[in-house]
Amino acid sequence: MSTVERVEVERLSLPLHSPFVTALRRATSADSVLVRVTDSDGRVGLGEAPQNWQVLGASVAGSAACLEGPLRDAVLGRSADPVETWPVIDRAVAGNSAAKAALDCALHDLAGSPALEVPTLVTVPVGEPEEIAEAARARVGEGFRTLKLKVGTDAATDVARVRAAREGGGPDVALRVDANTGWDCFEAVHVIRALEDAGVGVELVEQPVGRRDLDGLAHVRRHVETPVMADESVFDLDDLVELIRHDAADLVNVKIPKAGGFTPALELARVARAHGLGVSVGCMLESAVGVGAAAGLAAQVDCDVDPDLDGAWWLAEGATYADRVSYADGHLVRVAT
Repeated sequence: MSTVERVEVERLSLPLHSPFVTALRRATSADSVLVRVTDSDGRVGLGEAPQNWQVLGASVAGSAACLEGPLRDAVLGRSADPVETWPVIDRAVAGNSAAKAALDCALHDLAGSPALEVPTLVTVPVGEPEEIAEAARARVGEGFRTLKLKVGTDAATDVARVRAAREGGGPDVALRVDANTGWDCFEAVHVIRALEDAGVGVELVEQPVGRRDLDGLAHVRRHVETPVMADESVFDLDDLVELIRHDAADLVNVKIPKAGGFTPALELARVARAHGLGVSVGCMLESAVGVGAAAGLAAQVDCDVDPDLDGAWWLAEGATYADRVSYADGHLVRVAT
């Protein structure tokens, strides 16, 4: 079995082709830390830690310091097998899920990532109704079959935004709504019921309330017909256990940077499904390295709804590592590494 010989860090700041706006933030670039692991056989694997203050509490500076310090010290000279080494990574530092995820994914990538093709939705950012309708029309014209509309900045106008997305996307596209914790539970019920009464045809509503408000999330689920997906509420198994105890969601969105790696994310998906929850896989705004890892997880998990793998789609032309993935006809295509 090979061992970890080198751990190198690279900082990335990749411009987006257009702003990415949610209830939590407005981004014009994807900033992250890329980690490159070389083993004793000379093989190289890549992983990525995206910067996301609002969800992950992760920064480029913090993830880089973690990877260049305690995480590198923990794995140098140890087995390059990701399953064997994951507990070592997890024990090395508290928190820092994005940095841990980057290192774990690099070990998985080092072992070899096969080519694959998986469906993906595409996000329609927060905007005015006319902008949303235009964006929805354009994305469907590009071949996407599922749209995820960002809402949650103003409950009073969110119904009009969703109507505009349906109008622009047409009757056949799957339409998902993501409030990114932007509503309270009463606003959420009001908006979702209004959408149900209007017959807009929303596939599911993602994270309508605050991350820690599991009572509120359960309240929403009990008072609407539309399925509810948890995202920000579930990082790890402890979070998942609490979600299950509260009977607060129908599905869970598993993301590698939240879970702390490919290895724990796969286990999180397995446990969620064993307890009757639907499972999907998401990504952050990141390069093709991180999104490619998420695609690999989605392929293994066999998602119940289309995964959210459009992070690299938002990058401006010529982005670093862009040749690792491509988008075509509503699918993400990953090359073998």
